[in-house]
Amino acid sequence: MLKAIAAAAIFVLSLPQAGAAEGREYLGYGRLITNDYLGDLQDRERTGAVQSSRVWGPEWTGALPKNLGELVEFRLGFEVLAPANLANPSSGSRPWAGAISAGIHTHFKPKDIEYAVGASLYVTGPQTGLGSFQRELHELIGDPPPSESTLDSQIENGFHPTVLVEAARTIPLGENKAIRPFIEGQAGIETMMRAGFDVTFGAAAKDAFFVRDSTSGHRYRVIQNDKVEGYSFVAGADVAYVSESTFLPENRGYMLTDHRDRVRLGVHWQGKNASIFYGATWLGKEYETQPDDQVVGSVRINLSF
Repeated sequence: MLKAIAAAAIFVLSLPQAGAAEGREYLGYGRLITNDYLGDLQDRERTGAVQSSRVWGPEWTGALPKNLGELVEFRLGFEVLAPANLANPSSGSRPWAGAISAGIHTHFKPKDIEYAVGASLYVTGPQTGLGSFQRELHELIGDPPPSESTLDSQIENGFHPTVLVEAARTIPLGENKAIRPFIEGQAGIETMMRAGFDVTFGAAAKDAFFVRDSTSGHRYRVIQNDKVEGYSFVAGADVAYVSESTFLPENRGYMLTDHRDRVRLGVHWQGKNASIFYGATWLGKEYETQPDDQVVGSVRINLSF
């Protein structure tokens, strides 16, 4: 299976060179900021992340194209993971980790099943500069920064090619209402299989294109329908089996939990010149010595002038 995923990802990486010849145009941009200060007001574990997407493809009609490679998404992101005590982590706490990623994905729907296939390169370690960034940010806002010893023991410098495949089916439940079960496979920075669902109802999601955030699981809008105004409410949950994690290395003695759970709720609002999304996600424990689960918040504010 992993060989098939890798072969598909290699094909996706060749797509931009053919973009101009196939008449792609710029379709939209989306982003999502996730932080536990926006959730349970804490500062640990999956403490902060940003993911953004830019999409090119044929003219958007409100539905995915049928063929692999027609709609292409360029994705950028960074994430910080940290122990509960930044100054003096207790024994068994998560090691501090920072990761920056860049990747390319394609989204298509040949029949009833929607697919997302892509590959990213994750960069970890002090070379990312995220440790210095968090220290300076915390000093600026008056929060305790990570200590030298915490950053000295962070996840090492590395480059981690990662492939991701998601398959889903949108099942209408009425006007502007749908449930979308999905399965997902990933190999690389973390190797896992995940299954879950998303429920959406409300006008703001009509004919929009969504991309899934890797930290929270929320799907954020990259292409929105400017002709509609109002709300869309979203809910979802998923469970993953993780066989390997760069962020929790086995050679440091970390034991992964049997499953990794997420439960989320959110709301999109779209007005004439602005749109806002806020969502909250409960994240279950990822490793056996993790002190507690957590709640993170995700937000996007878009203003048009």
